[in-house]
Amino acid sequence: MFFNIIDSDCSSGCSTAPLINPRTKRNLWDVPVASKADIDIAVQAARRAFGSWKLLTLEKRQHYLLELADKLETERNEIHYALANETGKSDLLAQMEIDDSLDFIKFNASQPLDDEVEFEDEKLKIISTHAPIGVVGAICPWNFPLVLAVAKIAAALVTGNCIIVKPSPFTPCATLKFAELAIPILPPGVLQALNGNNDIGQIMTLHPGIDKISFTGSTATGKKVAENAARTLKRVTLELGGNDASIVCPDVDVQAVATKLALGVFFHSGQMCVATKRVYVHQIIFAEFRDAFVQAVRAIEVKVAGHQPSLFSPLQNKMQYDIVKELIKDSRGNGYNIICGGEPEEGLPGFFITPTVVDRPPDDSQIVQKEQFGPIIPLMEWSAEDEVVARVNDTDAGLGSCVWASDIATAERIARKLEVGTVWINNFEVPSPYGYFSGWKQSGVGGEWGRQGLRSYCHTQTIQFYN
Repeated sequence: MFFNIIDSDCSSGCSTAPLINPRTKRNLWDVPVASKADIDIAVQAARRAFGSWKLLTLEKRQHYLLELADKLETERNEIHYALANETGKSDLLAQMEIDDSLDFIKFNASQPLDDEVEFEDEKLKIISTHAPIGVVGAICPWNFPLVLAVAKIAAALVTGNCIIVKPSPFTPCATLKFAELAIPILPPGVLQALNGNNDIGQIMTLHPGIDKISFTGSTATGKKVAENAARTLKRVTLELGGNDASIVCPDVDVQAVATKLALGVFFHSGQMCVATKRVYVHQIIFAEFRDAFVQAVRAIEVKVAGHQPSLFSPLQNKMQYDIVKELIKDSRGNGYNIICGGEPEEGLPGFFITPTVVDRPPDDSQIVQKEQFGPIIPLMEWSAEDEVVARVNDTDAGLGSCVWASDIATAERIARKLEVGTVWINNFEVPSPYGYFSGWKQSGVGGEWGRQGLRSYCHTQTIQFYN
């Protein structure tokens, strides 16, 4: 059974919606759907709780977070069951997401929020303090539903805010269950979770009792969130879509990098906002790299049974499945060279598509220009550094990129020219709670994670002392 969690009560709601297991396309569970009245009650509870929660010491709030981490560890099997079934992840991937969630809680429970001295002389001392914003509304995606919700929850709570979480209607269960596990630990109203469709998200973005929206999702929806939040001047953090590139330099160990890059590209079938979605390989090594990359991709096992240790997944929902199929159709229709994959996985019941590689499509093709968010990747050639940097930057997105080079100075020089929030050098994209995570251009507004990200959940108050 799954419930909306409102003011420390489990609510079955007035209506329910069915969930689909993406591995089998079979019905999973019916989950409650929140109403506007539920949102109003939750906001009232959060505002009551905020008055006392914000007054707790940082150390006390950190202690609460560590209790949450202990509870998640103790009950991880229950969370795992919900998470693996609703996302289609293998047991291995689901356990990895729970581990990552624990890391985010523990990171946020370890960080100071000390006042900072901005200026001091014999006459004047200026300090900056970090006060909580109030009630946070968190709207979360379906690809990594638990860890992306928990990262927002931990940061909001430790900084003294109360938080209302709306998980994706495709994957609400693990988040609802996590909020339920928190009931005996946290005071009522501090953490609440309500499942619902886009209408519920819209209500949250417009609600005058919510002070900040933290949204992770598509760029198109993020613009609507920003527009709605502006009506009441809510603070917003928007982590939006990306079209991340990997640049492979000519001095790399071709076999090692091709294998590692293939793993990153098709991790969870590419359903990660910062997953590499375009690969640029220097022309000197292109043919050798392409062969090694395709060999590594063909070695990826597509397994219908989630208990098998696979890093590859079905597409989580039919909407995304159809998007990827349309990109394959477009690539084939335009005569691009599909050298690996290109078909739904035969004989498997779920939303599986064989890992697909497109050889040197033009820069203006859909597969290069669009964020595919699925198991299809274009490989392109480059010859000059300035040329490849210009091609990588020629997009409205700016979330992340990777640079692969044996010469670290070369890799860093290229990285500093890229118009993205995060660059990984000699590794595929692995977000960390220790690193500030933000999108440039239309990949976002503001950022989260790391010490800087904690401050996105705070007002800065300046206090000036005169002698």
